[in-house]
This record gives sequence, structure tokens and C-alpha cells, in this order.
Amino acid sequence: MIILDRLKLIVYLILLSSCVMAQQQTPYKIVIAHRGASGYIPEHTMESKSMAYAMGADFIEQDIVLTKDNVPIVIHDIYLDEVTNVSKIFPKRSREDGRYYLIDFNLDEILRLAVNERIDLSTNKRVFPDRFPLRGINFKLHTLQQEIELIQGLNSSSGSNIGIYPEIKNPSFHRENNKDISKIVLKVLSDYGYTDKTDNCVLQCFDSTELKRIRIELESNLFLTQLMEFPDGIADLDSYKVYADAIGPPISQLILGSYQLQGKTYNDLLKKAHDLRLKVHPYTLRQEELYGFPSFDALIEFSFDQLNIDGVFTDFPDKVVTFLKK
Repeated sequence: MIILDRLKLIVYLILLSSCVMAQQQTPYKIVIAHRGASGYIPEHTMESKSMAYAMGADFIEQDIVLTKDNVPIVIHDIYLDEVTNVSKIFPKRSREDGRYYLIDFNLDEILRLAVNERIDLSTNKRVFPDRFPLRGINFKLHTLQQEIELIQGLNSSSGSNIGIYPEIKNPSFHRENNKDISKIVLKVLSDYGYTDKTDNCVLQCFDSTELKRIRIELESNLFLTQLMEFPDGIADLDSYKVYADAIGPPISQLILGSYQLQGKTYNDLLKKAHDLRLKVHPYTLRQEELYGFPSFDALIEFSFDQLNIDGVFTDFPDKVVTFLKK
């Protein structure tokens, strides 16, 4: 009987070892909910984040801008007028350029605003006409702390472990206004247990000088992603590797490059990034932008199977999750 039990144990360990090896050999692809489930509900609202969580995204993104009283707010831009009714509530608070800057308002004032689907200020119409109507529920802005508590609370109640993917927005603008946004955000992340690469948090930024500062001067050990606006070559990857763990190029450039359009190819960018052990998390997959593909599924398939990306930002996390589960 003892011998039989030992044989069963050996067989179990062999099977377990095989499963572990299979997991190690299969690259883990992640789905990042871009501003939440923003294809369905106005971006960066609690409702959008809750929907993205329910859809099974691996990470949920938080763009971060500071208020006048140094509170981190989850919003994509330093401006308020494209996604809120600020011009109606505070008609005399714009700057000389006619724009309303979040940094000019305190938290109490920010919480008075209603959030709407993103509009084009030149036409006052939705950027994506088929998304959520402009007239609807009274959505609100919220703080980084509130969103973290929502996600951690859902992790606790559901037994899942969905991560956060915050972005430091426009650090140079904040410095011009005497604010160190990176220090403030890192403090909040630390307070909620995000300090190490093993924690379920990825911090991103377009500003390479600031992201390097976060790693070296501010001594952050978080997983860092260097966002790239127009990757015209691969020369900077070696310098990124010094402080970053991943790069985030625009998916449009990778797709155009794959066809060698405009005399460019980014296949080398992907290959070199992987050779340097940098993950590649491009932005943004949208079903409104198919780049000539016959369907959104075809675009997703090309992005993962041909480009071999490691993850992607998407406004439609449910569709990418469904594809990857296949």
C-alpha cells in the first residue's frame, strides 16, 4: 500500500512538472483595459472600471493628473473640457488659451463635475459616434485612491487578482506648476502595497527622463513601461533597458511597419525588445480602427500571433479576453 501511494505521488509530481514546464514555455499574454471598458462606458469612470473588471481584464489602466491641492485624479489629460461639463459649472475658470486645466481646481470642485463621453471641441460631437450617448447617467471623476480601493475590494470579494496600470501624465507640466507628481503617486501606490515588481502593478510614462528618475533617483522597484509615441527606430531600446521592463509603442505603427508601409518596418523593434527581455505592450486596439483588417478579431489575431506582442491596451477588453481564451 505504501509503495502504491509512493507511485501515485511520483506520477502526480511528473504531471505537475509537465504542467509547470508548459506554463513556462507558453508566453503569458495580458489584456489591459484602456481607461477601463471605455468602448462601452465613458472613460476613466468607476462604472467603466467595474465593467472592465467584470470582463476579465488582467490590468486596468489609470491615467493620473494632480489637482490644485495635490490629489491624484484618474483622467487622461491635463485638461477637463473634453470629458466634463466644466465650462458650464465654472465658465470663468479657463486659462488664456481657453482651456480648463485640472490643476487649477481643488478636489471638491472636481467632484462637482459630470463626466461625458469624449468630445471633439471643434465640433462638440463625440470622438467615437457610436459609443455612449452624451446625455445619460451623471458619471463622476474620482481619485487614484478610490479606484485602487475599488479594484482591491473586488479582488477581495471575487478571489481574483486584477492589477493596476497607472500612468504618470505630463510630469514636466506638473513641475512647471511646482508639483512632483511622481513622488505623490509613488507614495499612494506604496500605501496600498504596490512597491515591487512582484506586486500586481505596472507604472508607465511617456517621459523617458522621468521614468528613469522614478527607477534611479526615487528608487522604485515597480515594473516600469516606457511608452513610445512615434518609434522611428530601435536605437533607444538599449537605454530603456537600463531602467524599464517593457515598452509601449503605438499599435498603429507596428501594424503599418509590418507591411513596410512608409518605408518603415518595426519587426526589428519587436525582436530586439524581446532579445533585451523587454515586454511589448502596445496601445490601443479599438474596433473602430481596423487598419484594413476585415474584422476586429482578425486585427487581434495579427497583433498577437504575427507581431507577437506580450499584451495590449484596448477599449474593448471583453473582445480581446474572449479571443485569447480561444
